[in-house]
Amino acid sequence: MDWTPKSQLTDTEVRRGMKMVIGDGLAAEAMTTLTGGTFLVAMALLLHASNFQIGVLAALPTFTNVFQLLSIWLVGRFRNRRLIAVGCALLARIPLLIIGLLTLTSTSSIRLLMSLLFFYYTFGSIAGPSWNSWMKDLVPEDQRGSYFARRTRLSQILNVCLSVMLALLLDYIKKYYPSAELTTYALLFIAGGIVGITGALILSKSPEPLSLLSGANFFRLLLQPFSNRNFSRLLIFNACWTFSLNLATPFFTVYMIKTMNLPLSYIIGLNILGLLSSIFTIRTWGSLTDRYSNKTIIAIGGPLYILCLIAWCFVGIYTRFYANLALLIGINIVSGIATAGINLSLTNIGLKLAPKEDAIAYLSAQNITSALFSSLAPLLGGLLADFFTSRHLRITAQWTSPNFNKVFRLLMLHEWNFLFLIGAGMAMLSLQWLAAIKEPGEVEKDKVVRMMRTNIRSNLKEYFLIGNIITWNEQVRAILRKKIFR
Repeated sequence: MDWTPKSQLTDTEVRRGMKMVIGDGLAAEAMTTLTGGTFLVAMALLLHASNFQIGVLAALPTFTNVFQLLSIWLVGRFRNRRLIAVGCALLARIPLLIIGLLTLTSTSSIRLLMSLLFFYYTFGSIAGPSWNSWMKDLVPEDQRGSYFARRTRLSQILNVCLSVMLALLLDYIKKYYPSAELTTYALLFIAGGIVGITGALILSKSPEPLSLLSGANFFRLLLQPFSNRNFSRLLIFNACWTFSLNLATPFFTVYMIKTMNLPLSYIIGLNILGLLSSIFTIRTWGSLTDRYSNKTIIAIGGPLYILCLIAWCFVGIYTRFYANLALLIGINIVSGIATAGINLSLTNIGLKLAPKEDAIAYLSAQNITSALFSSLAPLLGGLLADFFTSRHLRITAQWTSPNFNKVFRLLMLHEWNFLFLIGAGMAMLSLQWLAAIKEPGEVEKDKVVRMMRTNIRSNLKEYFLIGNIITWNEQVRAILRKKIFR
């Protein structure tokens, strides 16, 4: 196989390369589903992980992003992004096989699991910037939004199918063969490692355009993104936003397993609802980012997700199980819609604002600054969860009459609920940094909201409330200003 980058790619080579990238994306999604998310948390709890150790597991994927600095040096040294991305992807996925094999021999522990996952995430982080820079040159700019939306949609469909089957399988084994539960997780890791390695081999068949590097000193390359005033604003927003979200989101699954005692099939079912919402809306988000701007989509999706974080504070306060379940269903549907647009736009805005020359340095800076803060967040979250374990806040309302007495639970905060509320407040503050970023072709948020309302009403009239939900934070601010300055 010829690994040499080409100065010019034909349209046929570009189309074929984009198909290979989708193939690798599907394999990577299958690998992640088999070895991460809810299943990883459930396995960690089976190995008696503490809150802090759960926080460490959540922090590893982002903390190890500091090793992306090596990717910049490697690209500058060898000028071959495909070789670096594929080689590091292969090295990243071997530890998954080792975890599975060691667990089969009953020698696994939570510390060993974290140690091997450290190498998995480290090599994956080194591969990331090379892959991002490679994709920036491979995928035409006017197709990026719709292309990556399609790639994400297909990956999420695969995630849904796999998650359903695995959740049912694990619940069945937990109920009838509890002694084989850890063995099942071991087999999932082995399967995930094999699928991941296969995906890396598929990715190796995608061609690479010749990269543009200025030849500047390594340390000057590192400082370039921070001296770019507009890009540095994006870095600040990314850092604040990811810190706010990662303070709370890693503990959603822990909360549902330990506090609400939900079976895995219920938890995966809720996750699937979020994924389905994402699948059905990401094509729309992709076309909107291509047509308008990524910044506008973040400004719309951000308040939606903050609303979901606040709603988590009310999960569990109802005495009836189905009332809590209904709230969880609503949260997952709305958060799926919001995260589809936010995640897509955060990736695309970095690709768009990074200059073609030395793009890898800019994209690495974006990932590393986000990683630094988002890796600290779950560690702090784990410590705060332990701190709030013995602390509770209850707000109730009581109605008393001759024939009827009732106490209504308005709010109950304990342990993880405090994290959800703190995370929501910090996420709202972080959105203030978004306004300072300048994006070429930027369109006012209100114009896009009006267009979305028109499309929603023309298709499903009952969805008209979304138009008000996505601007709830601005409406609250306007009411407060009116009250204060009246």
